[in-house]
Amino acid sequence: MSPWLVPSVVVLTVAAGLSASSQDDPAAGKFYRIVGGKVDARTYNGFRRYHGSCNHCHGPDGMGSTFASALVDQLPGIEVFRSNVRDGVRDGPSVMQGFADDPNIAPYIDDIYAYLQARADGALGRGRPERLED
Repeated sequence: MSPWLVPSVVVLTVAAGLSASSQDDPAAGKFYRIVGGKVDARTYNGFRRYHGSCNHCHGPDGMGSTFASALVDQLPGIEVFRSNVRDGVRDGPSVMQGFADDPNIAPYIDDIYAYLQARADGALGRGRPERLED
């Protein structure tokens, strides 16, 4: 079969698998991996961490709220995301604290990004995802 005829879902899954194992090089593509509607451990953990801390302001499933932006509409690149989460953001009267010292968030920033990237790409719907078996 010609590589040009491979369904995009398969290509997405392969690209996601490569990026997840490649020190998360943003140029490599996706930080998540979804197979048969189930997510990898990183993305599942990102869902858990997001809903444990971030959804209070940014809304369920990254959809936004009255006082914090939606993250699935315009997810920044990974370096900006890391910086924003670690150091916080001040934009006029809007302020987000930094989470560099939070042991429930700081070590898992890339996991949270994987979850939000899957949501932003439309590869993952709302609600608790099913996890791939290891």
